[in-house]
Amino acid sequence: MNIPHSLLHSFIPAMSTSPRIVAVFGATGTQGSSVVQALLADGTFVPRAITRNCSSEKALKLKSLGAEVAQADLWDIDSLKQALSGVEAVYGVTDYYDPKNVAQGHNSEMLLGKNLIDAAKATDVKYFIWSSLPHCTRVSNGKYANVYHFDNKANVDDYLRESGVPHSILYTGWFSENLWKYNMLAPVPDSDCLEVTVARYDAQSPQYFTWVERDLGQCALALLKHYEDPESEVLSRTFYAVSAKLNYTQFASILQQALGKPVSFVSSQTTGMQEMDDMYAFQSEFGLYPDTAIPDPRLINLGVKFHTMEGFVQEIKGRYA
Repeated sequence: MNIPHSLLHSFIPAMSTSPRIVAVFGATGTQGSSVVQALLADGTFVPRAITRNCSSEKALKLKSLGAEVAQADLWDIDSLKQALSGVEAVYGVTDYYDPKNVAQGHNSEMLLGKNLIDAAKATDVKYFIWSSLPHCTRVSNGKYANVYHFDNKANVDDYLRESGVPHSILYTGWFSENLWKYNMLAPVPDSDCLEVTVARYDAQSPQYFTWVERDLGQCALALLKHYEDPESEVLSRTFYAVSAKLNYTQFASILQQALGKPVSFVSSQTTGMQEMDDMYAFQSEFGLYPDTAIPDPRLINLGVKFHTMEGFVQEIKGRYA
């Protein structure tokens, strides 16, 4: 029987387009939630939030916003493989200070990163973004050898490069959200003044600020949208999700102008944790990314619109009214 051409489409099943799923680790934390929000707002990809507890309040909120939610534990490779089923890309981040990880020793974060890369390779993930930091021991020639949450991540960089998994490495700076999450901008007792307090940091040494909520997610999104384009030169490259470079005295001045009250920078003797003290001393002496243009012009060329610290302070000043 000859079928009229005009009716052919009635006999051909409609082609369904599979969703482009991005597994986001740390999805209920500061970094991962920024990535999930950026993916949801853009719509090109479907974020799959990976968490140990799918019924947590934060996980359920992400699900209500349109994200998939899947359970996995970075210590359990089989659970990782299951969570990565059908995934095109991964945003990988680990938390050194998670109590479960700390209990496993100083190298725990490196082991978790390797587990994640092994699972991604086993499930044929097409692209892997790894959130990382500099290797303090190497950069300082051994002077700062105990900043484990930096060195662990940097060691995973090496493993990822050797794994054969298509990837980019995304370095972050000092999170602007630390101001309130760690009470680093606080009122001076019996006065109208505020102080930004950072341990062992020279007032004139530059810091590298990342406004995580606004800028990290869009950096990850830009890489995801361009990794298949050879001309964009995304694969096997290191990028810097850093919003601004300035010293803490300059940052205090920006805060003061926006808040309308005196703000000063104070370099304290200690955070109460040796590793954190060494981390800040390392950053003050060597700088996180001294030889890098900030903001990263390559990310700008990919469409990232970095925010300024002036914009950040205007948005959050209500917290300190």
